[in-house]
Amino acid sequence: MFCASCGANVDTGAPFCPNCGARQTAQPAAYPASSQAAAFSAATPGYPAVFTAGYATWGNRAIGFIIDSLLVGVGMALLYFVLAGLLTGIAGVAGRHAAGGMCCMFLLLFPLATLLVGLYNGVYLVAQRGYSIGQGVVKVKVVDVNGSLLTQGSAFIRLLVRAAMGFVPLLPLLDLLWPLWDTHVQTLHDKAVNCYVVNNPSGY
Repeated sequence: MFCASCGANVDTGAPFCPNCGARQTAQPAAYPASSQAAAFSAATPGYPAVFTAGYATWGNRAIGFIIDSLLVGVGMALLYFVLAGLLTGIAGVAGRHAAGGMCCMFLLLFPLATLLVGLYNGVYLVAQRGYSIGQGVVKVKVVDVNGSLLTQGSAFIRLLVRAAMGFVPLLPLLDLLWPLWDTHVQTLHDKAVNCYVVNNPSGY
């Protein structure tokens, strides 16, 4: 049997969990030991109990985020060269004004690139298969409270929230770190549409 509090293996009939010390009931938890988060969800009010693969670790989420951010970085570079060329052409000989405009424009590139790249990577792919390019590499998946794939509408709202946070200094970093202490292991943009990121060992 398995502990309903932490998911560890417990000998049948043992009164306490050897891992966390929680008192065991006669009813065993119907979750494998590798799915501690899923077991915890069953014992915690408000938690979905359908994610038998377990919630994705913060480390995997962070690696996936870094990979997706590299794609956003490529988008930022392309936008910078395109918009800088347009701005320079409009400014003409007023190079000083053009330089100032490009400096201000740079502050908008991250949220704008996040939105544009995310339309494919964070909306289309997530709605079609459940994961972005970075999430696919680390084998995690975005699902709703029922364990189903997000609709394109929900995925788009999730993306908009993430892009909007890019306008506030340090808020994207706070969003990335949020699952470390969040009871539901969610980022802030996950909470916007009540979705969860779970392990996807099969890659499908």
